[in-house]
Amino acid sequence: MAFFQLLSAGISAYASIQAGKAKEDAARMDAFNTETEREQGEVLALQQAAQRRYEFDQATQANVAIFYASGRDVGSDRSVEAFLEKQKEIAATDLSRLAQQRQMEASARTREAMALRRGGRNARRASLLQAAGTMTRGISDYQKTAATGGQ
Repeated sequence: MAFFQLLSAGISAYASIQAGKAKEDAARMDAFNTETEREQGEVLALQQAAQRRYEFDQATQANVAIFYASGRDVGSDRSVEAFLEKQKEIAATDLSRLAQQRQMEASARTREAMALRRGGRNARRASLLQAAGTMTRGISDYQKTAATGGQ
């Protein structure tokens, strides 16, 4: 009977350790996936910035063509220059906003991955403590049983 108490405690402790290891492994995988999402987000933001620059270049070329077609000199007409400068400011603001958004999202994903890893390590530590407690209880129960003659 006493042997089965120790065996049961050992199996329970082993199960606790394995559960903690599984939680830590899952947390690592979640952190990896979060970091992958961060990288994908950065690539998407770079694509959006490139698309915005392309749209600006296309719009600028179209506007310059329209101004020339209407007989306005782009180089000397102050209102045309002011218009083009304002369009450039708007595009720069858009690109700056995209960069800030990308940076904030990347930072949030990095923090999330760190928290996931920390949670996994904490789950592993907790499982080790639980296993130690289980073994201590099992040994104590075994000693009590042995002291009373196995009854």
